[in-house]
Amino acid sequence: MTDYGRPFVGSIKTVEDDWIDYNGHFNMAYYGVLFDRTCDEAFELVGLGPEYLKSGASFFTLEAHTTYIRELHAEHKVKVTLQMLDYDAKRMHYVQEMFHADEGWLSATMEAICMHVDMKAKKSAPFPEDILSRIAAMQEAHDGLSVPPQVGHKIGIIRK
Repeated sequence: MTDYGRPFVGSIKTVEDDWIDYNGHFNMAYYGVLFDRTCDEAFELVGLGPEYLKSGASFFTLEAHTTYIRELHAEHKVKVTLQMLDYDAKRMHYVQEMFHADEGWLSATMEAICMHVDMKAKKSAPFPEDILSRIAAMQEAHDGLSVPPQVGHKIGIIRK
């Protein structure tokens, strides 16, 4: 049986010097890189790794929402988690949290939904049963975890 974690914890990653922008900040695009790399690790467990593309199918992100909480700097080690929130025959809804690996504080969250796609038809398609059963197992492993408060957060300017 596969260990999907509670939540899944990706390998430790390092903020690279080249990812620091002209303001001296860890550039927002590279938060996405680190989230994406952990997503790849987690989804490989359910059978959606690079080899899966050879089957003629893949998955695309439909929507993603990143919340930046505390800035990381060059050479910081980070730990990124992934928690499956929900799924259906064609979609997965998940949240990721990025932590400073040594000090444990939360740096950012990213909530996303992705869609399974038939690459030949270029349209959505149901996951194969074996993949769907592993997604269900990951969801079951993550059931009961607290949901980060950033999930479902609405973006906008609040007017009084």
